[in-house]
Amino acid sequence: FQHYYITNNLSMALPFLPGHSTNSNLGVDNFRKPHAFDMRNGVPVFVGEEKAGIGGKALPGQKIPPKSKIVPNGAGQPAPSWVVHDRQVLRFSAFFQEAVHEKREEKYRIRNCTILYYLEDDSIQVNEARQENSGIPQGTLIRRHRISQPPPNDDQFYTVEAFNVGNAVTLYGRNFTIKDCDEFTRNFLTKTGAKVPVAMSTEPADPYFVHRKNQAATMQPHRPYEKCDTLKQFLDNDRKVLRFYCIWDNSSEMFGDVRELVLHYFLADDTIEIREVIRANSGRDAAPKFLRRSKVPKEVGALHKPGEITERTILNVFGPMGHGGRYILDSLKTGAVDKSCYTDADLTIGAKVNVWGREVTVCDMDEFTAHHYASKFSVAKNTPIHYKQTEAAKIEREIPPYNGWGSEEDSRANCLKLIAQAPKRDFIKFMKKDRQGLDSHVLRFFARLDTNRPIDMDRTFIISFFLSDDTISVFEPEKRNSGIVHGKFIERSKIMNPSGGYYQAEDIYVGAVVNFRSHQFVITDADEYALSYAEQHKD
Repeated sequence: FQHYYITNNLSMALPFLPGHSTNSNLGVDNFRKPHAFDMRNGVPVFVGEEKAGIGGKALPGQKIPPKSKIVPNGAGQPAPSWVVHDRQVLRFSAFFQEAVHEKREEKYRIRNCTILYYLEDDSIQVNEARQENSGIPQGTLIRRHRISQPPPNDDQFYTVEAFNVGNAVTLYGRNFTIKDCDEFTRNFLTKTGAKVPVAMSTEPADPYFVHRKNQAATMQPHRPYEKCDTLKQFLDNDRKVLRFYCIWDNSSEMFGDVRELVLHYFLADDTIEIREVIRANSGRDAAPKFLRRSKVPKEVGALHKPGEITERTILNVFGPMGHGGRYILDSLKTGAVDKSCYTDADLTIGAKVNVWGREVTVCDMDEFTAHHYASKFSVAKNTPIHYKQTEAAKIEREIPPYNGWGSEEDSRANCLKLIAQAPKRDFIKFMKKDRQGLDSHVLRFFARLDTNRPIDMDRTFIISFFLSDDTISVFEPEKRNSGIVHGKFIERSKIMNPSGGYYQAEDIYVGAVVNFRSHQFVITDADEYALSYAEQHKD
């Protein structure tokens, strides 16, 4: 090592001429070629311009940044920084001085900001708190990204080593002085081995900001404005509504009657809404609202001009009306229009409310409204006033007797509704009992007329009962030289029995006597399908 040190010193002292230079590789035993990839944040990246020469020796004019890091590795398998430092941000309080040109009131400004350093990717963000009436674009001064150092080190990015209390960093030409940091940042820097100074006790004051602050503190209006604070009332009583049941007796007018109303009083803004209770078949149009939500004045007079009713009134001191005049606040309200409106203190059971010329009587209230009056005014609920009209006796609907035209169900549908609708069929029963392959679900019986007339005693009939919809059809087969026209005797339809219901499958059997449309039949026989079906369905 001593020989190497003497050789290097001699080469530096002697001129660079033939015979006066020495071999610089004497005593060097590391001739390894450097690697082309390096690990950064746990990801292999290309070294690039930082690649050194043979043996790790810097090339002429090359500056190799130090490979050491102040953040120690933890125990276990090393992980990339975007996993270890996920959602970890260092927060620094800083300020910078900005020059102001061509302005008499101020020469410079002191702008306070916050520097956020994201450990996962070494990105930086600078935010400035917004000040009232500053006239300066504030908010995010520098968006989050990696920022390079000022020249001549502009090929390198800022790292966590450059940030500490008392340090000055240059970001895009602005010199930020770090004056303080939060508790997490202080603990993190301490764990890395850095000494974190205490927060700066004093900082340069902004003379113009101090001047404006003192000027605003000394400004007092000669006549302070009245404060009309309705926000507290809204926040305390939002969605709290008092409900009253009222009547409006309009029977003195022609075609007038007693109208039932529901009055809603909104505690949030002292407004009233009225809805009318419209009964079924009352003959009145179902209007959505009797009175839209608004304040109701106690006295109804002539309509005021626009701008005549205001929250504050002013007096013209001198000068013309409009532009160029001088006005002051009318604290005595000499020109104010007296417009008193109904409040919750005016609404009680039995009270008369003048709703734009219509006298509405309060008859009852709900439980929430009664609790409100008991808690606020210490007033118990009075006896409600009977206001509901007695309902007229319900008239039973009479169905006219069946006249024989069409089916009885179809005739009944014309009496139940104004617009007739076809009777609904039992679709599930129709799907189960409709014809399925060899099963016709039609029961056929042989019958004769139960009569003493000689001409009708020999007539035979086939009665078909359809299980899908409980309909019956009667057919008379042809008999030669009988003198009677054969064919359809009764069309397929539902037939009522003498007890008032319709004939069912269990009502038709061998030996039964049935009455179809004033014709009495005696069942004499049945086909094999009807007999087998009756055996299978004895229940």
